[in-house]
Amino acid sequence: MNPIKSTTVETNGIRMHLLEAGSGPLVVLLHGFPELGYSWRHQLTAIAAAGYRVVAPDQRGYGRTDRPAAIEAYTLCHLAGDAVGLVQALGEKQAAVFGHDWGSAVAWTSALLRPDLFPVVGLLSVPYLADLWAGPPPTSLMEQLRAGGMMLYQLYFQEPGPADRDLARDARDSILRLFAGSGGGIAPQQQWRFLYPASEAFLDHLPKVDRLPSWLSEEELEYFGCEFARTGFTGGLNWYRNMDRDRELLAFLAGARIQQPSVFLAGEEDLVIQMYRRDFDILEQTMPGLTAKSLIAGAGHWVQQEKAEEVNQHLLGFLAKAYPSPFGRIGDCS
Repeated sequence: MNPIKSTTVETNGIRMHLLEAGSGPLVVLLHGFPELGYSWRHQLTAIAAAGYRVVAPDQRGYGRTDRPAAIEAYTLCHLAGDAVGLVQALGEKQAAVFGHDWGSAVAWTSALLRPDLFPVVGLLSVPYLADLWAGPPPTSLMEQLRAGGMMLYQLYFQEPGPADRDLARDARDSILRLFAGSGGGIAPQQQWRFLYPASEAFLDHLPKVDRLPSWLSEEELEYFGCEFARTGFTGGLNWYRNMDRDRELLAFLAGARIQQPSVFLAGEEDLVIQMYRRDFDILEQTMPGLTAKSLIAGAGHWVQQEKAEEVNQHLLGFLAKAYPSPFGRIGDCS
């Protein structure tokens, strides 16, 4: 049994809260929006039991980690710096890095910039967007959509204030509706839409929910709801507000491929795969070290929470081959 403990480290000029379990080679789990290190609760114990030291931080702007005031303090350079500093603060020389949603972007950026520190990488839900570095500023394309009468949610998130207030008005309800509307098994007419008429409100496209998804307990929802009610959503939204700045700062990565052994997982019903289908289809070219690319049946966007056992099997199988632990159990001697 590997209990999960809560701790705090100093990294890259901030105090970062993390959940930690086990001992052995280090594995870092990076969450997305709007989530927390707690989103990896099912993976923490499973990976620790396989002989690893595994940590899941609340990333910059989230939960019990520091939330700098300046919007420009949330670039992918800062976030990758946080991941690098985390490994160093833990006294380790290397780590396997897995990221979900925005955490996927932090994981691939970290892997590209510090392959010595992150020798293996796993991405969940959001594929490597290799063309991001060479294309036009992301918001320019979003503005073209708005000129045509359609709003991409990422553009709505750009302006400080409106999205922050809308989501924070009832944090628990916002989290529940985002989780339910982007999860698997929901009727198409109830699904969250990433593109919607510009004349309509973002929250109008999240389902009204009268019961919890089967994969989320009341206690778990309460944890998320209480944390976001306390902190608000601004920290996470600031990641979106640096998309153009990320494109400028990291333009030198244009053409970069992820060479490390890697794995990609997503829910078969994940709407993000629809958004980035081309990027998903060419992962074998942009990630030459890719060992597996899987879509998990019945899961939506929150794949590691919705289908924890299946995700754990994939991740542990990948780790056993690409980043084996000397402390893993070879057989059952009971």
